[in-house]
Parts: sequence; C-alpha cells; structure tokens
Amino acid sequence: MKNIVLSAVAVLAMSSFAVAGGDIAPVEEPIVVVEEPVMTDSGFYLGLAYSYMNLSSIVQEDDNWFDDDVATIADGDLNTGMFQVGYKINSYVAVEGRYWFGGNDTIGTIIDGAGIPRQVDFDVDSWAVYVKPMYPVTDSFDVYALLGYANTDTDSYLDHDQWDDGQFSWGVGVAFSFTDN
Repeated sequence: MKNIVLSAVAVLAMSSFAVAGGDIAPVEEPIVVVEEPVMTDSGFYLGLAYSYMNLSSIVQEDDNWFDDDVATIADGDLNTGMFQVGYKINSYVAVEGRYWFGGNDTIGTIIDGAGIPRQVDFDVDSWAVYVKPMYPVTDSFDVYALLGYANTDTDSYLDHDQWDDGQFSWGVGVAFSFTDN
C-alpha cells in the first residue's frame, strides 16, 4: 500500500508542474522575406558578325560604251567581320560603336585598253558611333534605329587606289534576345 500512496503523490506532484506554466502560446513561424531580383534593362553588351558577299558586275570606265577602253569586271568574293560594343542606358536608348574589317580579298579583274587582265585585291576598314533609339515590342523582341557617324577606309592594291570618307550614317533593325542575360 505504501507503494500505491507514493505513486499517487508522485502523479499529483507531476501534474501540478505540467500546468504551472499557464497558457501555452502557439509557436510562431519566422517571417521569411524573399527579395525579388531587380531586373534592369541596362548595361554593356558585345556583338560579333560575319558577312560574305559575292560580287558580279561590269563597269565601263569610259562614257562611250562602244570604245574598247578600260573596263572593270568585278566577279569575286568579299569577306568581312564586325565587332560591336554598346551600352544600353534603358529600354529605349543605347549608345553603340561598331568596327568592320575585311581583308585582302580578290574581287575582280581590270581589263585595260590593251586587253590585259589584272586582278584587283580589296581591303576595307570601317568604324561607326551610333545613338540607338529602341522600342521593345515584347520582353525579348526590340525594333531599333541607328543614327550616327561612320567612316570607311578602302584600299585597292591595283594602282594603290584609296578611299577614306566619313559622314552621317543611319540604319534600322530588329533584335531578339534568346535568354534574359
């Protein structure tokens, strides 16, 4: 009997400890704030391009087509590359620079008054600076214009002809982004 009384006293003592704390407050989950990444539509960008042209024409160097004077037969290939760097200020305006280079391609034959054909080698370098107004049609598709200044320097290795000229340059285009970056 002594064991039963001790057991009952132990149960009563433990039950008083269990409720001594009063009301039990529910556990609150911590508030987690997830910040959305700020997507800006600005920053630097780079680009590369390759161009291939096949030329085919005949140019008479004299005003009289019935004379057998000098004629140029342009029939050849011209390969050029382009490097561009720009800074997109916002979704609507960018500033861009481009540099084209092509070199030492044979683009034709000169037939002089004596009927002797000579090959024409051609080299071109060009650069341009543009303001690029844009209109975003969708999140990944833009329509743009190019307004600026361009300078082109060409060398023909026949008689060392050279042409170097700069002037206002413009263009229109479209851009498509395959990824967000």
